[in-house]
Amino acid sequence: MRQAWRIALDAFYRFNADDGWAIASHIALSGLMAMFPFLLVLTAIAAGVFNSENLAEEAARILIEVWPKDVADMIALDITSVLISARRGNVFTVGAVLSLFFASSGIEALRVGLNRAYGIVETRPWWLLRLESILYVIIGAIALLAFAFLVLLAPIIWATAVRYIPELAPFGWLITFVRYTVAAVILVIATVIVHLWLPAGRRSLSEVAPGIAATIILWLVAGEIFAQYLAEFAFTYAVYYAGLASVMILLVFLYLSASIFVYGGELNTALASRRRRYLSENEMEIS
Repeated sequence: MRQAWRIALDAFYRFNADDGWAIASHIALSGLMAMFPFLLVLTAIAAGVFNSENLAEEAARILIEVWPKDVADMIALDITSVLISARRGNVFTVGAVLSLFFASSGIEALRVGLNRAYGIVETRPWWLLRLESILYVIIGAIALLAFAFLVLLAPIIWATAVRYIPELAPFGWLITFVRYTVAAVILVIATVIVHLWLPAGRRSLSEVAPGIAATIILWLVAGEIFAQYLAEFAFTYAVYYAGLASVMILLVFLYLSASIFVYGGELNTALASRRRRYLSENEMEIS
């Protein structure tokens, strides 16, 4: 237990030394700027590939399903407004292309944070990195829409099953469980992919797993604490920021999430450093 605490503390010292708070601020602001363009990309792909713009709404709900309820409720109306506006216009325009570019900026911010956390200097050309980020956005949007389609299909399948097997009716809560499970699975898969392939260099799953596990656990704990904080002090945001209160609350939540995300990378680096030190000491003893 003491060793685990030392590693966690070492990761925190690394986080401070690597300007983790400033990097988290960059990720949070980039994430906020990328969120609504990503919704436009979702709408464009839902209409063009799946021929169903309603899928974008379901995908957006899944996207915020694992957020604290107070944060999700505050931003849900803004998300709905963006999706409605996108459906009224022609989503396949120059604006959609620009949305794709701005949405990829959020991916680039995550790349910067992980490269710093893993102590890696990026040597690949900027245009290649941007193309890769755009590809991540497109793949992520299609995957999210595919999951949304399954979530939309679940109630229909359940209703059909209940019609033939009425004894299943009391277990309708399983649909809600499926929604949260899908959101959690998407979060875990996305975090794994980002740690494995987004920063420069290559890492094995075992090397990034500790940081990912810590990130998920800390997200859950921090989300609950932040929800309790909002329940007590949300009115102060309305007093200080008026109509911008929901945006500021979202920005603070993204900043908290980004700090935890970068810390997960620093934790993996701290573990790798300790592992190398242990192997080096063993080699010296053997020699």
